[in-house]
Amino acid sequence: MGFQIDPTFIQAAEHRPKSTISDAGSIPLIDLSPLLPHQIPSDPSDPAIPNEISNLIAQIGEACENWGFFQVVNHGVEVELLEKVEAVTKEFFALPVEEKRKVKRGEVNPMGYYDAEHTKNVRDWKEVFDFSVTEWVTPLLRLENHWPETLPAMREVCEKYYKAVEKLAFKLLELISLSLNLPAKRLSAFYEDSNSYIRLNHYSPCDSPDLVLGVGCHKDCGGLTVLFQDEVGGLDIKRKTDGEWIRVKPVHNSFIVNLGDIIQVWSNDKYESVEHRVTVNSEKDRYSIPLFFNPASSTNVKPLEELVSENNPPKYHEYNWGHFYKTRKDSNFQKLEKENIQIYHFKRV
Repeated sequence: MGFQIDPTFIQAAEHRPKSTISDAGSIPLIDLSPLLPHQIPSDPSDPAIPNEISNLIAQIGEACENWGFFQVVNHGVEVELLEKVEAVTKEFFALPVEEKRKVKRGEVNPMGYYDAEHTKNVRDWKEVFDFSVTEWVTPLLRLENHWPETLPAMREVCEKYYKAVEKLAFKLLELISLSLNLPAKRLSAFYEDSNSYIRLNHYSPCDSPDLVLGVGCHKDCGGLTVLFQDEVGGLDIKRKTDGEWIRVKPVHNSFIVNLGDIIQVWSNDKYESVEHRVTVNSEKDRYSIPLFFNPASSTNVKPLEELVSENNPPKYHEYNWGHFYKTRKDSNFQKLEKENIQIYHFKRV
């Protein structure tokens, strides 16, 4: 991209806490191969659930409660498809910037290309391309894809990838629901007419990686994030036990899964979304491809009634996901007069 370090980045870095980073591949690594011979049970109380599936559900629950992050292998997404989407991602970002900006996103429609140098709210050292499979327009949001004419194969590869990873995300959602002692499909209904989308990320090398972040410290505001990344690495998460930043080691052909704020609210804080960031590399380009698995914009988010009680009252007021999402997207294009909306704004006192 040819980024130059802006003085504002340097000023910000001077005031940024110099956190230590442990090189840790120790976030839970979960093998999903038990799902190959077995179906996901519909009811967590079913006595016929195989031990392999019970153990898998328990692993998912422990990872969600203790980490908010985990990696999955033997996930069912074909290696050939992973290779194709990685290749087309590199092809797209290798295009001249003038070509990429022909499919740039806008304030009304957030699908398409943008880079950190040409938005009004510069925060991250990266360039991205967002797309969804279901294009739709509501009173709150307009999602319409823009595909580059110079890469005719890109759309087909990306749409196949979306459908494969979305299928995986639904399986993970069912396992998470079962780990909360809820029916497997309890959360799935919220995802009819979902506004999920995929982001292609490219992080250019930086001569002074200590002065910038690929993505600043944040929590994901949606449901689940299912991330495929290359071998370069750079994802750091804040460990819940001690608040230390740890580097997640890439595991070949795995997916990294993290909980978003919506699951934190649905679970009434039993499961929490966790802060994370991306550190850029001084020598290598880094590519990653997250699916932001979000419910329908009409969804009103609140703690699930099955998980609240007199002894565990709801910790959040209800809020509308579509309004929340639009407000967050608006902040990418204009400096708002107030703090960006967060779930703690809906926390009950």
